[in-house]
Formats: sequence, C-alpha cells, structure tokens
Amino acid sequence: MGVRPPVLRGWDPPATTYGRGHRGVDLGAPPEAVVRAVAAGRVSFAGRVAGRGVVSVELAGTGTPALRTTYEPVRASVREGEAVTAGQVVGTLETAATRSHCGSGCLHWGLLRERTYLNPLLLLPPWLRDGGPPRLLPVLGVPMPKD
Repeated sequence: MGVRPPVLRGWDPPATTYGRGHRGVDLGAPPEAVVRAVAAGRVSFAGRVAGRGVVSVELAGTGTPALRTTYEPVRASVREGEAVTAGQVVGTLETAATRSHCGSGCLHWGLLRERTYLNPLLLLPPWLRDGGPPRLLPVLGVPMPKD
C-alpha cells in the first residue's frame, strides 16, 4: 500500500482547548505524494480551509460520535459523502503548502472525536506504531565477549 513515512513531529495535545500544542502528527512526505485513507469510512469534508486543502474521513464502526481523521494539505480526489476503503487514495499532497508547516514537506494527520483531538498514531497497530520489538545487532569492529 505504500511506505511507512517518518514522523517528523509528534502529537502534543494542548493544556486547554485553545492552548498551544500540536493537534496531530506530521508525516514526512514529498510534494505530490499520494495520500491514502488510514481506515474505511465516509468523506465528511473535502475542500479548502484557510487556503489549504483538507480531507476529513468519518471512520466506520468507531462509535457515536464516530472518530474522524483529517489530512492536510491535500488536493482531494474524493468528494464529500463518498465511501472510502482503508488504503484508498483520497488525494495528493499539495506542493506549495507543504513548505509552510514543516519546512521540507509533510502531511499533517489528525484524529478527532467530535471536537476532542486524539493521537492519530493510536489507530496503528502497536508493531507499526512502536517500530516493532527491539533487535540486538552485532556492532562491526567490536569483538564478541568471551564466556
């Protein structure tokens, strides 16, 4: 379905509703990169907000009110009301807008339940979110210990 993008900036919830913080995660991606839905659902918004393209998907089977993911800055290839499947392309990363938020290019990925922001990385399985179990590898040039 694609590659695992690096997390350039993690989720940093604000102390108050309107306080400073980072209400999502920034995933490293080049301009024009394909953006895919993280899970199945229905597009609840596809348009521009403050000059940036935004796609929002209400996730199926996540309770009432449903969880909603947001992707920006994205040039949408889906329309409001359209059903999407996990991994389906919802748009492409906008070129000019990617520099203003991250400097080099990124996708801002958010997760909400109503107006409460949540960590979107929690949608990923632990093995993908945490990078998997630790592995000890030999270090070149360092002799192995003797019994």
